[in-house]
Amino acid sequence: MDTMTIAGVRPVGELAEVFVIYDDGTPARLEVPAGTEPRLSRPGAIVSMEEYGERVRELEEGTAAYVARLTAEDDARHAADYAALLAAGVAEDSARRMSGYEGRGTA
Repeated sequence: MDTMTIAGVRPVGELAEVFVIYDDGTPARLEVPAGTEPRLSRPGAIVSMEEYGERVRELEEGTAAYVARLTAEDDARHAADYAALLAAGVAEDSARRMSGYEGRGTA
């Protein structure tokens, strides 16, 4: 396979993956020239791929829990708005449209 060259740039050779968890908890995967010590852009620690993977999973689970909480709060708000509109005498189809309620029956 032909390689593309850019004037003034020399190939770095083999790259190695390095896994980092910065002091603020942010995980990162870096590629550095094999055999070199990476220079981190901010304070952090080089960790194993397993530690990196665990941190990524923790963040994904935390995000999923946060989204689930926001969705439940939003659903409750829509249901309450729908019930209030029905109580005020608004027709059911209009109450659903105005409140964004998508549940079944009355809230």
